[in-house]
Order: sequence, then C-alpha cells, then structure tokens
Amino acid sequence: VGPGDRVVAYLPNIPETVVAFLACASIGAVWSSCSPDMGTRSVLDRFQQIDPKVMIAVDGYRYGGKDFDRLDVVAGLRDDLPTLEHLVLLPYLDDGAELPGARSWASMIQRDAPMAFEQLPFDHPIWVVYSSGTTGMPKPIVHGHGGALINGLLNHALHLDLGPDDRFMWFTTTGWIMWNSQMSGLLTGATICLYDGNPGYPDLGTLWRFAEETGITVFGAGAAYFLNCKKAEIEPSQWVDTGRIRTVGSTGSPLPEEGYRWIMDQLGDVLIAAISGGTDVAASYVGACPIQPVYAGEMQCRYLGTAVYAMDDDGRILDDEVGELVVTKPMPSMPLYFWNDEGGHRYHDSYFDVFPGIWRHGDWIRITPRGGAVIYGRSDTTINRHGIRMGTSEIYRVVEELPEVLDSLVVDLEYLGRESFMPLFVVLREGVSLDEDLKGRIKAGIRDNLSARHVPNDIVAVPDVPRTLTGKKMELPIKKLLLGQSLEKVANPDAMANPESIRTYQDYAEQRGTAG
Repeated sequence: VGPGDRVVAYLPNIPETVVAFLACASIGAVWSSCSPDMGTRSVLDRFQQIDPKVMIAVDGYRYGGKDFDRLDVVAGLRDDLPTLEHLVLLPYLDDGAELPGARSWASMIQRDAPMAFEQLPFDHPIWVVYSSGTTGMPKPIVHGHGGALINGLLNHALHLDLGPDDRFMWFTTTGWIMWNSQMSGLLTGATICLYDGNPGYPDLGTLWRFAEETGITVFGAGAAYFLNCKKAEIEPSQWVDTGRIRTVGSTGSPLPEEGYRWIMDQLGDVLIAAISGGTDVAASYVGACPIQPVYAGEMQCRYLGTAVYAMDDDGRILDDEVGELVVTKPMPSMPLYFWNDEGGHRYHDSYFDVFPGIWRHGDWIRITPRGGAVIYGRSDTTINRHGIRMGTSEIYRVVEELPEVLDSLVVDLEYLGRESFMPLFVVLREGVSLDEDLKGRIKAGIRDNLSARHVPNDIVAVPDVPRTLTGKKMELPIKKLLLGQSLEKVANPDAMANPESIRTYQDYAEQRGTAG
C-alpha cells in the first residue's frame, strides 16, 4: 500500500480503527470507513466507487447488549469489490473468527517498524467521506491533508479550546463525519476517548458513567441524545463529577432552547458548544467560542475565516431572517473533488447550481443581531437521522425493489424544537394492501441494506407520488407542506404532472395537525 491507494474500513469506533487510520495517513494512503451496522447495499454504494485495494473489517459488532455476526456480509463485500487485493479481519465478537483468504489483524502488527511519514503535497487526499444527495449514488467527497489539518486545528484548538490536558469524546460511529472530527482532536494533543455501542443501553446514563470512568473534560454527542436524557429525567450528577466537564458539544441536528437549559441545569457553568457544519467540508460553519457568552437556542458565532450568511431565493444576504446557509468565500477544507467526477460537474451541481459562485450547503440558518446563528434543519431533501445523512434515492432503491411497491416518497420532518419524524409514502400494485407483513418487510429492507436509523416512523399507502412536469419527485414541496406551509405556497399545479396527487398529502398534514 502506498500513496493514493484506497484502504476501506468496515469497523466500529474502537482503538484499532484509529490505529489503522493513522497508519494510512502516515503513508499517504486514502482512508474511507463505514460502520458495521450499515447494510451491504449501503456499504457497496460507497466503497465500489473508489476501487479500494485493502479492506479491514470486523467479524461483527455489539449493540444494545446483542451480538450481530457480520462474517457473511464481509465475505459478500469482498466478492463485490473487484479491485480488492487484501482483506484484513479483526476479530471483535470471537477471538477465533476467520475467513478463508483473509489476513488476521494480529499478523499485521507482529513486527516493529520505524516511525516514518510520507512527505505529501498540501492537497494530497487524506480520506473519502460520503454525503448523500437526493438522486444517484452517495457523493464520494475527497478532502486533503492540508485542509483537514488547518480546519481541524481551527475547530478544536481555537473554537473548542481543546488542548493537551483534555480528554475528549464525541459519541459517533465510523460512518459519521464526527468520527473524523474526533480524530482531529489528536492534533491538539488531547486524549480521545472512544465509546462503541448504544448510548441508551442499559440506560441513558451509560455515556455519563463512561465520562466518569475516563475523566472526560469535553463531552460531545448528537442533540437528540441530550433531549432524550431530558425526557427520561436523567441526572448526570448521579454518575459523573460534573465539575470536571467544562465543555458540552452538540451537533447532528438543531439543539432547541430547552436542550441548552437542561445542560446548564445539570452541568452548571459549562461551555455549551452547539456546532453546525457538514460532511461536505469536514468542519463547522458556526458554533462555539470560549470567550463569548452563551444564549439559549443560539450558536455563538461564525467560525474564524468562514464567510457564512443567510441568503434568500434571489441571492440577497439576510439580516436576522431565515435563509439558505451559504458560504461566499473558500474554506481550506472544502472538497478537493468528488472521486471519479471527471470535469467536476457533480461537485458543481451539488453546491453551486442554485447561487452561481456561492456554496449552498442545504440548511436553513438565521444570523442573529449578536452575530450568533440558529440552524433550522435541512433546506433540501437529504434525510438527516440522528446526525447520519442519507440520500432519498438510497431509500427508494431498497423500497422499490419490493415487487409490491411501484413508487415511493420519503421526507424527514426535522425542524428546530421538534423531534425528527420520517414518513414513507408508498404506491402499491393493484390488489396489494399495506398490511403489517409488508410494512415489516419494508422496514427490514431499509434496516438490513441501509441502517436502522433510517427506518421510517410511519408508512402510508398513497395513490400517487407528486411529480414535476419533468418527472422529478416533489420531495421538498411535500416536506414544506408537512411542516405546516400552505398548499398554495408549496406547489404550483401548472408545474405538476399530476396536480391531483398532492391532496392526499394535504389530508395527511391535516391528520397530523401540521397543515398550514
């Protein structure tokens, strides 16, 4: 393995994964990882795009007190990755786990080798991460060593005030950009503390007990975790010396005011580092500042050197109004390119097709008069479930493979202060009913092929999926309708191929009490 070769990992958030990543970075190999709870289809949709040379995988994973064997999945991945030359198996559930033809992790670390670092250009690829669009395959985003280094230090050393005396944890899986972010914590000399498994098993006090056992000073998780702790009336002080924790980080979805107040009530005078960024830039746009006050419900500032604004549909910068999150000047960690995107057309269409020359991220944002920021959720149709983003097309591919399903539409109703709710609408073949058996197979297909996080909250049979005159599914108008906007504002019947279809979704909004 040498500079530019791709090494892919089907590994959980454990020390061996960090070792493997650092080894790849030191020799200039390009790293890419997926969590072992991701299904075969979802992993192949990512790894097949980058032609990996080596895969490192576990025999299974453990979640919620249960073991999940993955040997058959790993064998299938190897078969469907034609460029793979080596498979390295890391026993996790069973110390004696083997696969014919695979090398063992133990054999890879049997001998000492001199510490050496390949001298690489600033823009040499460090990793490929995946941010799913609403059409086509997941986007294979390539970041460079130099950009990841600069923004990693900026985010952690300056905005989180992280340093050599800190012990730093951000609850994450290896399939989320926060895993890469946690690796960047090492740049400051901090000790990173890795938690692998269900944060709610056997109860929501698990992460707080882990924080006490490891002496964590900077504790990060998804916003949903803190809100769930609040609902469950968890009191972290039962298990952890709250005086040791000086910073609490939150991301993945917007943290509402009550989340801020719960953290402050439970942990005292801590820095609430609510941040918002993206897989696309492997960095934050807005978030924490250790020398500014914290206001409940508001991120403290735009990050240093980051030209973030709210913009309306006409390209005007907004002041204290909700608009599209845009970045008007380059950031060091913006992607080098997408893998196998000759001419950069897919890259351009993903970020610059709405406002020419200006990066559009896909979130709603408001810049407050204090210079802080409030994020209001996704402005596009990407599904953001517990911080893990997935394109709707990935879900459609799985759902519409079922012979009973002719068409489908899915939206995520994440919004500030509301719990995420994801309904899936399906058009069924004539004579087929949406019984519990079919619902179960739809959910199992999504769980097994994609992830358990993207199993819908509700499955609804509908006569038709609204489409534009050019045949595109009208995901964003339906999302706006279900979030409470009026029918007249979200859809123009003259621009629809089947205008009568939208009434079904209006009825659903009224049943949920969200109709505008």
